[in-house]
Amino acid sequence: MELLHDESITEINADLKLIQKRDGLTFGSDAYLLSAYVRRSPRARVADLGSGTGVIPLLLLARNKAAVCEAIEAQSEFAELVDRNAELNGFSECLHGHALNVRELTPERIGGIVDIAVSNPPYMKPVGGESDSERRQIARHELLGGIADFCAAAYRVLKHGGLFYVVYRPDRLCDLICALRDARLEPKRITFVHARHELEPCLVLCEAKKGAAAGIYVTPPLIMYESGNIYTDVLNKIYEMGEFDEPYKRP
Repeated sequence: MELLHDESITEINADLKLIQKRDGLTFGSDAYLLSAYVRRSPRARVADLGSGTGVIPLLLLARNKAAVCEAIEAQSEFAELVDRNAELNGFSECLHGHALNVRELTPERIGGIVDIAVSNPPYMKPVGGESDSERRQIARHELLGGIADFCAAAYRVLKHGGLFYVVYRPDRLCDLICALRDARLEPKRITFVHARHELEPCLVLCEAKKGAAAGIYVTPPLIMYESGNIYTDVLNKIYEMGEFDEPYKRP
């Protein structure tokens, strides 16, 4: 496949190849952990909100955790990139890019409701004086929608009882929980991710359910590294299997 001057191809997990923009956000642990946090649903139709390169849907499809994925991306060049990455990896029939802002998202615009929604949304509030490219600014900062917009969009496209998976910053956990409840998505499972056991969490993973009663399961924390940069046994297993094991799945 022919690349543009600002693109490169990277081999990632699950034998996937990913076209990435050099001045866009690149594939990282937050996207991989979110894909692994999704419960295996081989027949599910999934919407990825703020899809970027389409890496999360690609991982879900490659691991047989979903059947069809609709990738919602506000930047049209990245929505096109999703389709190219789908073609590169043989998923053109089941992964589709949509150039849409999440604020404009309705079931009709993606062919109907979905069973699962996922999102690795922008974490940061807009600030002045940033030196990042416009692509990275949009990916990192809430310029085209904040967490409340992503949660509301998930509610609109999910079936009753559908699940929403999101990765976010722990220091904005209150914003996340409030946004989920305002959108009538009840948090049901949450995992704090720590680089090392003695450090504060660096990520939070959350599973919420549309139309569920109150009650949340806080899993044991996920510790990523032993001494130095050696993965823990738990993280190694997640990277190998593409999903979280017990006790991270209960209830």
